[in-house]
Amino acid sequence: MTNPSSRFDQLHAFDSISSEKWGLHPGKDILPLWVADMDFAAPPAVLEALQQRLSQGVLGYTNISSAYKEAVAAWMGRRHGWEVDPRWIRFCPGVVTSLGVIIRACTSPGDRIVIQPPVYPPFHSIVSDNGRELALNPLLLDSDGTYRINFDELEEMTADGSVKMLILCHPHNPVGRVWSRAELDRLSELCLSRGILVVSDEIHGDLVHGEEAFVPYASLSAAAASRSVICTAPSKSFNIAGLNTSNIIVSDDGLRSQITEELRRCSLGSISVFGYAAAKAAYGEGEEWLEEALAYIRSNLAYVASYIEEHIPEISVKLPEGTYLLWLDCSGLGMQDADLHRFFLDEARLQLSAGTAFGSGGADHMRLNAACPRSILEEAMSRLDDAVRRLRSGQLAKPE
Repeated sequence: MTNPSSRFDQLHAFDSISSEKWGLHPGKDILPLWVADMDFAAPPAVLEALQQRLSQGVLGYTNISSAYKEAVAAWMGRRHGWEVDPRWIRFCPGVVTSLGVIIRACTSPGDRIVIQPPVYPPFHSIVSDNGRELALNPLLLDSDGTYRINFDELEEMTADGSVKMLILCHPHNPVGRVWSRAELDRLSELCLSRGILVVSDEIHGDLVHGEEAFVPYASLSAAAASRSVICTAPSKSFNIAGLNTSNIIVSDDGLRSQITEELRRCSLGSISVFGYAAAKAAYGEGEEWLEEALAYIRSNLAYVASYIEEHIPEISVKLPEGTYLLWLDCSGLGMQDADLHRFFLDEARLQLSAGTAFGSGGADHMRLNAACPRSILEEAMSRLDDAVRRLRSGQLAKPE
């Protein structure tokens, strides 16, 4: 019997497929552990569905059928205990695109929108690029490395009624928090009392690691559902980001009508023929593969955290509750952020995501993607260990 992990150990020829992740430094010996997609082949059921669809030969426009929406709804019910009416679901090519649509549909120019940095960089730009005002509610960092929502500040900054929307990252990228039911209940109570629409990016919602189940924001209560919009996608869970498929889930008829009209205005109503086939197969037949992938990823996360703790005390890291990302605190290296990025790139020969890209609270940090074959992580840790040893011994001059 084949070991399930062997499929995730496989190395792929990324130089031949125009990979964004692996194509950043062509011809250079730099390991890419940055952008958030996996280095694993998609689930067999997905690949088979794509091959079957291609074999039909006709690749014209594709309708978003009830079967697709029913597959999404069934997944949410089975995986997260959230009963979704298929009629609530709207298709969009990606979550960031969805955020732009929702912002334009549900707010007005000049409205304030809360985000909670350090957070996924497009959260910053999608607000300002659409003529809305960013309202920053930075996360609090406890002494044990746990990030928390700063509710006191959030209550204060929303008191005057100028904040119309809060974009929640759940699970949080990059810090890895999966917000608890108690935290979400408190957030819901505050936002409902202030008339704030919550837009919850739950793209990493299938990738959770703790004993506590992931709680979709809209599943909290009927009231929370009526004042929220949920963004999901199969892209992170099944490594099909290149197929540009995501879902906007809205239970409130009025909000859904506004968003549907904005999708029409932006000509975003059609779905990719291959995205449709892949997503339907992933939601319907991909769960066993996902469980195997999660087991492999959890082992990878533990390996990196353990290696750093044992060999590189200048860097600290806390295992994430969700995502396949590790948020490295590199303050012990004593570098300015630009020098830190150059150190990883030039000395360790690793491409990670610079913490400063995530906004307030990102200084001294780097984000590492652990969803890759173990052999790549082993080589990455060896490179990082060697670079830090040389820095520690004085072989490398620490930048002034």
